Amino acid sequence: MSDLSAIKNAAVSAASLAAHNAADAAAGDGGDELGAMPQWDLSDLYAAPDSKDVTRDLDKARAAATDIQSRYQGKLAAIGADGAALAEALHAYEALSDVLGRLGSYAGLLYAANTADPAASKFYGDIQERLTQISTDLLFFELEMNQIADADLATALTHADLKRFTPWFDDLRKEKPFQLDEQLEKLFLEKSSTSRGSWNRLFNETMTALRFEVAGEGEDMALEQTLNLLTHADGDKRRAAAEALSDVFANNVRLFTLMTNTLAKDKEISDRWRGFKDVAQSRHLANRVEGEVVDALVAAVRESYPKISHRYYKMKAKWLGSETLAHWDRNAPLPDKPERVIPWSQAQSIVLQAYGGFAPQMADVAKTFFDKNWIDAPVRDGKSPGAFSHPTVPSAHPYILMNYQGKSRDVMTLAHELGHGVHQVLAAPQGPLLAPTPLTLAETASVFGEMLTFKALLAQTTEPKERKALIASKVEDMINTVVRQIAFYSFERKVHEARREGELTSEQLGEMWMSVQDESLGPVIECKAGYENFWTYIPHFIHSPFYVYAYAFGDCLVNSLYALYEEAHPDFVAKYFDMLKAGGTKHHSELLAPFGLDASKPEFWHKGLSIIEGMIDELEQMDAQE
Repeated sequence: MSDLSAIKNAAVSAASLAAHNAADAAAGDGGDELGAMPQWDLSDLYAAPDSKDVTRDLDKARAAATDIQSRYQGKLAAIGADGAALAEALHAYEALSDVLGRLGSYAGLLYAANTADPAASKFYGDIQERLTQISTDLLFFELEMNQIADADLATALTHADLKRFTPWFDDLRKEKPFQLDEQLEKLFLEKSSTSRGSWNRLFNETMTALRFEVAGEGEDMALEQTLNLLTHADGDKRRAAAEALSDVFANNVRLFTLMTNTLAKDKEISDRWRGFKDVAQSRHLANRVEGEVVDALVAAVRESYPKISHRYYKMKAKWLGSETLAHWDRNAPLPDKPERVIPWSQAQSIVLQAYGGFAPQMADVAKTFFDKNWIDAPVRDGKSPGAFSHPTVPSAHPYILMNYQGKSRDVMTLAHELGHGVHQVLAAPQGPLLAPTPLTLAETASVFGEMLTFKALLAQTTEPKERKALIASKVEDMINTVVRQIAFYSFERKVHEARREGELTSEQLGEMWMSVQDESLGPVIECKAGYENFWTYIPHFIHSPFYVYAYAFGDCLVNSLYALYEEAHPDFVAKYFDMLKAGGTKHHSELLAPFGLDASKPEFWHKGLSIIEGMIDELEQMDAQE
């Protein structure tokens, strides 16, 4: 996103994707099996919430905003073709964006590290209010930039100091048809902290506080730990975890239904005022991707359901000695899969070696995250589920949060988030306005990092049962990334389209959820009673409507890219690094062109999906040979 409010709200995205517990530079105790694990050190942003540097930057931001407002409000359109003057204004705006982004990122990460801490929660809320006030005074800036005549702007962009911002202006022009007048924009922004922002915060704090009583586990468990049991080798434990999840989700479904209805209506109001016709159009605009391209992706994936997920789960049911699988057995390990705990130090080595095998520079960047405590790895009481890599601001560096528990999937998560982190580091020189990457492209490096790690592990595996288990695990991850996320997208479309006709009941939401699950998972998976409420815990539905298709976009894109890499496509590594370094300066068509790929064509998506089909083919062949 190009606008200042999006940078200011970087903290919201951090809190959305996961979080909890106080951040410090000490190594965390991961238990005897996992070894010592790092906890992040946020002092590169600020030493503490009460640091004088926080006060200094708040004052600095306030003064800079006042200066920009006094110098440019009502005058930008008149500057017109004066490239030097526009460059001076944009440099001031960009510098302020970095300060606001630093403040917002720190508050968001601190809050994400401990949503149960009242002090962190208050600090987060206070900073958000201050940043909203400052950003409100600057709404005029981009609105007036869009009032400059096209001919004048074209002349101004020939100035050497302004020319590099051409992609930013191009993106800004795309938003012009959907921008409101300044007073309405101010109202939307000021009300966001007490509307969408507050509902997001309520979801975070509610989900963090939920506890699940799993039969046989002794003490109540947090969401992440309970979800983790769904991959346990013991079927009774998987069922007990699923039933505990069902019970708690059912007990809280009215609250989550209210959240969903309120936020869907909030989005509908915004879309209506701005002139967005389709429920996902604003996300497509933010992602800088055409709706037709997303429609082609969705159609290709839905068409592939029988060839991918339905076929795989039929094979998996046979492996588990059954004709059908309950929903809690969907991610069960193979019956003869070797179970081992992977210590943190070994996970680090696996990922760095995989990255280094592709390009030493990639491993060098990734190693910095371990050396400088840019990762918060251990599971701690109250820590929210999930993982993320937050880019913060170009003048600082990214931070990674995850919940490492020693499973092979956790190693893949580490590879995924480090891919994000490497991408964010490489794009940072583009600056605060040009470094951010649309979500569809932001998943490229993360999924590619996963693929590198998977291929490295596969190359080291010679024992047939281990190889089969590794390929099956990768297929399941790809199904969860492609099939499941497109199903989620279909669910969101149903919800937001139906919400335009009136408020939805919990039963209606459950029916919509079950319909897309049945379609995507196929006849072998039996979605038992209670599963109808599993939509409640998906954070993206609350924080970032229609975010989910970006995962499928990224996975299919990476599959196509990786196929070229294995085919020794000329100068692949150099072209790949150029793609990451570009940040948000190029459209997806420009980034894919050097590889000879075109996302607007159906064969692009089918090429990516064929990689998954090929792995399932290999599993079937291994079955036939047993």
